[in-house]
Amino acid sequence: MTVAENTNTANTAAAAEALVPAASRGERFTSYDVEAFEVPGGREENWRFTPMKRLRGLHDGSAPATGEITLDAEAAPEVTVETVARDDARLGEAGVPSDRVAAQAYSSFEKATLITVPKETKASTRTLVRLTGPGEGKTAYGHVQVRAERFAEAAIVLDHVGSGTYADNIEFVIGDGANLTVVSVQDWADDAVHVSEQHLKLGRDATLKHIVVTLGGDLVRVSPTATFSGPGGSVEMLGLNFADSGQHQEHRLFVDHAVPHCKSNVLYKGALQGDDAHSVWIGDVLIRAAAEGTETFELNRNLVLTQGARADSVPNLEIETGEIEGAGHASATGRFDDEQLFYLQSRGIAEEQARRLVVRGFFHEILMKIDIPEVRERLEAAIEEELQAIGA
Repeated sequence: MTVAENTNTANTAAAAEALVPAASRGERFTSYDVEAFEVPGGREENWRFTPMKRLRGLHDGSAPATGEITLDAEAAPEVTVETVARDDARLGEAGVPSDRVAAQAYSSFEKATLITVPKETKASTRTLVRLTGPGEGKTAYGHVQVRAERFAEAAIVLDHVGSGTYADNIEFVIGDGANLTVVSVQDWADDAVHVSEQHLKLGRDATLKHIVVTLGGDLVRVSPTATFSGPGGSVEMLGLNFADSGQHQEHRLFVDHAVPHCKSNVLYKGALQGDDAHSVWIGDVLIRAAAEGTETFELNRNLVLTQGARADSVPNLEIETGEIEGAGHASATGRFDDEQLFYLQSRGIAEEQARRLVVRGFFHEILMKIDIPEVRERLEAAIEEELQAIGA
């Protein structure tokens, strides 16, 4: 065999190996180095649902920053918001990028935003951070870290709006005994592409309610990863998404239980309407051998409102110890329930109004868990607007 043949064989073997998923989600590769990741082609497990051509080069290094994100903050009096250089020692504390786009975002941002809730402090009102895209045809990279120090309590809203292409890492560092509520809203313009990796790190007896709401954008892919650094932590991960014609909305979750006596509860609901509307939900939960006393459950439900829409849902649960409190996962995708519609219509409710009631009821469970009235009311209005678009 010639040297050239040897090289070709090695390259083929390496490419084939890259397409084989790790036997355990706990074995996934992480790095801050972009070049440590292979350029994905779309056949890899982590990318097989993503329309690669619509990423606009975020995945292969062909999308240099040509603009900046605009960040405006309305902070509670007790909360500090600061801009820091990329060499700030606190950055990267919550987690390491697990794919090439996240690594590209980490290596490309010039400055980061640090939001801190001081220890033993309860914020008197919510903190709103509005991130506006770089503009149509432009690309930007960013980094935000939210820190809730020991025994702190606060609610943070991250509101993504505007146009352009944007990739970022968002960190949530929740200290021992802290209680944090986070709402990440993706309400982009129709042209926007947003790929975000979110890192959630909970300390001992920390509590986090993490809510992801995706409404706008051409392609939105959000990947939250929750880890625990001490026992007693509890994370509730909630999601709501509504995909219109041509939109691709992808949510990939990973909950890594590596310490004992922690809890996680995942509930995501999505609705779809219009031709080529596509939603993807991947929910991975790993209970490692040391994580005795773990309690976890994950559920994803999707409601398909029209023909031509597609929802992919893949829950995964991996358990390495039998000493747990409980674990489970479930997924369901379906269209309007004809019996529900018939029941409502039989009581004098017009079909159009009956359909709206069914969708409102479908999302009600998630909306009632959002404790920030202005955000909840805005989302209710957005859902109503989506329903009017198809005359439901």
